[in-house]
Amino acid sequence: MKTVSDSAAGAARPRAGRHGRITSIEVLCAVLLVAILAQSWLQRVLDVPALRTGSTVFVAVCVQALPFLVLGVLISGAIAAFVPARVLRKVLPRREAAAVGVAGLAGVALPGCECASVPVARRLMGQGVAPAAALTFLLAAPAVNPVVLVATAVAFPGSPEMVLARFLGSLGTAVVMGLLWSKFGRLEWIVERALRRLPDPAGRGRWQTFAETARTDLVEAGGFLVLGAVISAALGVLVPPGWFGVLGDQLVLGVLVMAVLAVVLALCSEADAFVAASFAALPLLPKLVFLVVGPAVDVKLFALQAGTFGRSFAVRFAPVTFVVAVGCALLAGSLVLR
Repeated sequence: MKTVSDSAAGAARPRAGRHGRITSIEVLCAVLLVAILAQSWLQRVLDVPALRTGSTVFVAVCVQALPFLVLGVLISGAIAAFVPARVLRKVLPRREAAAVGVAGLAGVALPGCECASVPVARRLMGQGVAPAAALTFLLAAPAVNPVVLVATAVAFPGSPEMVLARFLGSLGTAVVMGLLWSKFGRLEWIVERALRRLPDPAGRGRWQTFAETARTDLVEAGGFLVLGAVISAALGVLVPPGWFGVLGDQLVLGVLVMAVLAVVLALCSEADAFVAASFAALPLLPKLVFLVVGPAVDVKLFALQAGTFGRSFAVRFAPVTFVVAVGCALLAGSLVLR
């Protein structure tokens, strides 16, 4: 028979295991401490023109994008905690086609990053919202919200038309995908657990939900921002400028390369404009394709959608979204960009 001391010891063991695990924050603090202590040595070793150029690009991208990233995750956390999904369901029309249009425009008022939009879409489906409208909101919220549009305006100060082109291309992608789902989509492609009703946070749990959502989104999106900044800096240093000149001259090739790059980099929508702007040798149209495709489909979103809605859904939804996003970006660019 277990004694009280045995139970206490058993309860203490998991806590000790959790305390003994090294977290990403501790790793970051250790790296910063080493960098500070070895600053003089690192300056001598890394005093290379290419590395100085790359570090300048890396720091510039991170510093410009970080305020918008923080603002975006705070808003995302507030929505998850204080805006129940049933509020959006009440304002949606019963007609599915009209609900798709309203859900697309709701992304302007209810911003969130790509990571946050997937569970929000699942919550909407669980509360009875038509999947077409929920998926439209999933694509619109991270791409047409004010935080992303302001970040785009700051990243492209000499090209304000990029803001309108991105808005039109991203909204068009969301609405077209919603309409396509309403016509051709099948509920059996979505796993049953994604359609179950999820409880809304209430009472004292709302602030905890806000903190947890904001912290999780910031850690995940911040990691992708750093990765994108590193790749942007590496491309600026390692890739000869003439290669980007070739992409600028070969418009079709430039569009395809930037579309694939958006899928692979998987950047947060609050930060991707600054990475796109760093490719100075490219014309605006391939950069627009990068900005429209990224929030709609990338490797991170594919994994999230497969885990939330099922692999059968993801393998159908992601490729079609890629094609629609490229087409809508090209159409918006041909209408707006000079």
